[in-house]
Amino acid sequence: MHSVALVIYPNFQPLSLSVGSVFECANLLHDEPAYEFHLVSETGGAVMSSQGFSVNSTPIRSEGYDTLIVSGYLEFQLPDTSLLEFVRAASAQSRRVVSLCTGIFVLAEAGLLAGKRATTHWLHAPAFQKRYPDIRLEENKLFVVDGQVWTGAGMSAALDLTLAMVENDLGSDLARRISRKLVIYQRRGSEHSQLSALLELDPKSDRVQLAMAYARENLTDDLSVEALAAVARLSPRQFSRLFREETGKTPAKAIESLRVEAARIMMETGRHPIEVIARTTGFGDRERMRQAFLRAFGQAPQAMQTALFNAG
Repeated sequence: MHSVALVIYPNFQPLSLSVGSVFECANLLHDEPAYEFHLVSETGGAVMSSQGFSVNSTPIRSEGYDTLIVSGYLEFQLPDTSLLEFVRAASAQSRRVVSLCTGIFVLAEAGLLAGKRATTHWLHAPAFQKRYPDIRLEENKLFVVDGQVWTGAGMSAALDLTLAMVENDLGSDLARRISRKLVIYQRRGSEHSQLSALLELDPKSDRVQLAMAYARENLTDDLSVEALAAVARLSPRQFSRLFREETGKTPAKAIESLRVEAARIMMETGRHPIEVIARTTGFGDRERMRQAFLRAFGQAPQAMQTALFNAG
C-alpha cells in the first residue's frame, strides 16, 4: 500500500486538503485499498488554516512515507526554520516529494530543488525566480516532474497533479475513473498552461460558455458564427452581439486563440510536424497557422517549436 502524507503548518491554504479526495476515491474504485493517507504536522494536534479554522493532524512518523506532499500558503511568506528541518528530514525517507503552490518555497529553502526543474503558481513566480535564480522555473506549467520531485501550481492544479501521481502508480484507467467520480470536466496534463484561452475569454452566459466548450472539443469542425450560434440556440446576429459584449472579441478571434493554444500544447508534448499540428488544431494549413502565431506570439510556429525543443 502507498503511504501518502500531506504536510500542513500554521496558516496553510485549506484547498490543499482536496488532494486527499483523490486518494480516497482511488481506494474506493481500485480492487483493493491502494493508499494510506495521513495529515501530518511537525508536532501533531490542531493546526490553524489561513481561513481561521483548524484541522487535526498527527506527528510525522520516523520511518517516512512513500509520498510526501508539502502544502502551500495562500500568500507568499518564507517558511520557519523548524519547518525546513522537519521537511528535509522527512523527504530523505520518501520515494516522491511534492509541493503544492507556494510549498515550492519550502522545498527550495530546504535545498531539495538544486538542479531541478519546477513550477509554482504564476502569481508567485517572479518572487521565486528573484530569490532562486539558479532553479529552472517553468512558470506556466500546471505541474513539473523531475526525478523524485513533483511541483505543482497549486489551487485546482493540485487535483491534476494528484491524478497524475495516481496514474503513475496505478494506471490511466483508474485516474480517468477518479476524474469522472470527482466530476472533473477535463483532466489536464503537465503540459497545459496555468492560464487558458477559455479562462481569458471569461464568457458569462451559459449559452456562450456552451458554444466555447463545444469549440474547444471540436477544433477541426466548422466553427463559423452560424455553427456556434446553432450550438448556443441563438440567431447568428444575436450570438455575435452577445459574444462581443461578454468577451470583447469576435467569435473568429476567440476560435483562433483556442486553436493557437491547442497547437502550442502539441508542440510542447511531442515532435509533431507543423502540417500535422495545423490539421489537428483546425487551422487547415501551415500558412493560416503561421499567421495566427505571428499575431499571438510575434514569431512563426517553426521558430517556437525549435525554441521548445532546445529548452527541453
